[in-house]
Amino acid sequence: MQDYIQRVLLHQLKKYLTVFPAVAILGPRQCGKSTLVKSLDQHFDGLLYLDMQKESDLNKLSEPEIFFASNADKIICLDEIQLVPKLFSVLRSAIDSNRINGKFILLGSASQELLQHTSESLAGRIGMLHLSPFLINELNYLESFNLHKFWLRGGFPNSYLADNDENSAIWLENYIRTYIERDIPQLGFQIPALQLRRLLTMCAHNQGQQLNLSKLAESLGLTHPTIRRYIDLLEQTFIVRTIPPFEINIKKRLVKSPKVFVRDSGILHKLLAIPNFNSLLGNPVFGSSWEGMVIENIIVNMPSWDYFFYRTATGDEIDLLLKKGNQVIAIECKASDAPKVTKGFYRSLEVVKPNRTYIIAPTNDTYQLQENITVIGLENFLKLEL
Repeated sequence: MQDYIQRVLLHQLKKYLTVFPAVAILGPRQCGKSTLVKSLDQHFDGLLYLDMQKESDLNKLSEPEIFFASNADKIICLDEIQLVPKLFSVLRSAIDSNRINGKFILLGSASQELLQHTSESLAGRIGMLHLSPFLINELNYLESFNLHKFWLRGGFPNSYLADNDENSAIWLENYIRTYIERDIPQLGFQIPALQLRRLLTMCAHNQGQQLNLSKLAESLGLTHPTIRRYIDLLEQTFIVRTIPPFEINIKKRLVKSPKVFVRDSGILHKLLAIPNFNSLLGNPVFGSSWEGMVIENIIVNMPSWDYFFYRTATGDEIDLLLKKGNQVIAIECKASDAPKVTKGFYRSLEVVKPNRTYIIAPTNDTYQLQENITVIGLENFLKLEL
């Protein structure tokens, strides 16, 4: 089924290949990067795919200058490029000696900040794209799409497309273990596996809450700077996302710590040992799980908007604020088909004064709760022209 799921990023990837000599697609391992690139066979002739985790493909690059020159008529895709950092200087020479757009596609499981080589060696020669696991608007046109299934299993293709919830959970557990025990060490970080697993699980228990580095450090017996470094690493490898607070020039005391989310709801539920949707319904994380899934889908689908949350020291809050220029959109996430909001939410709107306000709930209906406040489902929100 995965071959027939068209990714939102495909159109942008084809455009970037006409603009840049090299295009990097960054995102978590197993989110569908290689499948996306291989789908380009239908649009471009001569795609050559090499996986840097395969010894046979690495051997082909024992003399990379010769290999690139002898395949000058092909688009060369290098998967898991972060494992072979020495290639970046060779790529720069190959690009500069024959500057043709769309020549190289680089796939990586670490952020641009972590892959400093791309910014140092290929500045001005490379376009950066980010691919997430499946998004709701990539799946909801399928007859088999089920919101509860997507919410429980998350968007990783092998998890969402598993035959049943049990097989999905087995895959997710293996993914988490491989990430901790292999992926992180391959990037050069020697962090005890048990320690990192505990930190990830604590992030899951704190889904949608403010990041308290001191509390995490105390619980794990680590220093504040060490926890900060670990959280940064989890962000730069696309497992967690932090949302900064919205700051406006008012006299109210606003919180200054970011909120933390495990980005994929399937990973979140596996870390919390939630095996099925009925168990999720009765779990305290139910509301924040919905919030995280909604926010992740919105942020990925709206990359040109800056994102924040708003919260005062007295607890008045708005889950998500989107800002672009002078436009501000307020979003509240409610895991109920008959959502109700608090007085603190209305007080927050009076201060922030957004242009539009949406309450996103698991519903197919769209209706006005009050003037300028719309209740809407996530799928319909993502179809809006904003």
